[in-house]
Amino acid sequence: MKILRTVYAEDMEDIAIGGAIMGTGGGGDPYVGKLMAQQAIRKHGPVKIVDIEELSDDALVVPVCMMGAPTVMTEKLPQGDELMNAFRQLEQLLGRKIDAVLCGEAGGVNSTTPFVVAAASGLPLVDGDGMGRAYPELQMVTFTMHGVSATPMVLCDDKGNSIVLETVSNAWTERLARAATVEMGGSALLAFYPMDGKTAKRAVVRGTLTLCANLGLALREARAVHLEPVDAIVEMLGAKVIFHGRVKDIDRRTIGGFARGSAWFDGVEDWRGHTFKLDFQNEFLMAERDGEVLVTTPELITLLEADSGNPVTADSLKYGLRLVALAFPCNPQWRTPEGIALVGPRYFGYDVDYRPFDFA
Repeated sequence: MKILRTVYAEDMEDIAIGGAIMGTGGGGDPYVGKLMAQQAIRKHGPVKIVDIEELSDDALVVPVCMMGAPTVMTEKLPQGDELMNAFRQLEQLLGRKIDAVLCGEAGGVNSTTPFVVAAASGLPLVDGDGMGRAYPELQMVTFTMHGVSATPMVLCDDKGNSIVLETVSNAWTERLARAATVEMGGSALLAFYPMDGKTAKRAVVRGTLTLCANLGLALREARAVHLEPVDAIVEMLGAKVIFHGRVKDIDRRTIGGFARGSAWFDGVEDWRGHTFKLDFQNEFLMAERDGEVLVTTPELITLLEADSGNPVTADSLKYGLRLVALAFPCNPQWRTPEGIALVGPRYFGYDVDYRPFDFA
């Protein structure tokens, strides 16, 4: 099997930063995921990244991730064994060996947690994920659009509890798993969406981990030679700067297993005199400028520190931070009617239709 790259502990720095940029404000704290991955790699050895085409059509591929409100994850750190417990229990349920690990989403913590399983199991990790970004609900993956069932699924918590779900739809998986996650203390680790290689080749958003690594590298190299780090990210993503301002106010609360709220900004420099608002449910979902809707999900919205270019998550927003807001294109699968039904603004309760953003 051809290996795209071998990932060592030190490589997780770039991948975690890139994952946080792609996570659109959600996906959990990249620092937590990075530490978990580095510990596993140092203990078990490096992780081999492979292209999905390297797998046979009958290979068994299983994504893993952490579920819950990001604000909880920063206070309730995993013990380290929960992911492997979920992974091995699902393998037993399926009655056969798993051949490869996959990212559920390209979020801060969830772009790094699969490295824990890949290192501990010795299995290859697929260069891709189910979103090309992060979304707050389990059914919001490209796998759903390709008819893949989220179950059988195993959830594990830090106390040693585990739950197996078999559901009638992926939406029901979300409802039941979310309720269980709340009872587990607000966060859980899980293995789900088992699929064969043939299906994965159709359903996976490809190249995610390579992109995350390249974003982290671009940011680091720009700072090393005193270039504008935000510009390096804009160029790599084909993104557009949609605001530059300071955080004026934040309304953030944890409800039903999600971090929900809004943040308001006042413009600085070229944006002085303008206002900006971001709505989020774990991830940034809608941006308004001067009271007008500008960008909505499924396009990606991310925040970077104006000076360093470091990504800022929804749960780390603080009064006075000077940030640059970027918008960049989503994976084309999300712009289909099926994709909009799953993750469009109306699903989240916003009274607006999705309109493709003009990135020209």
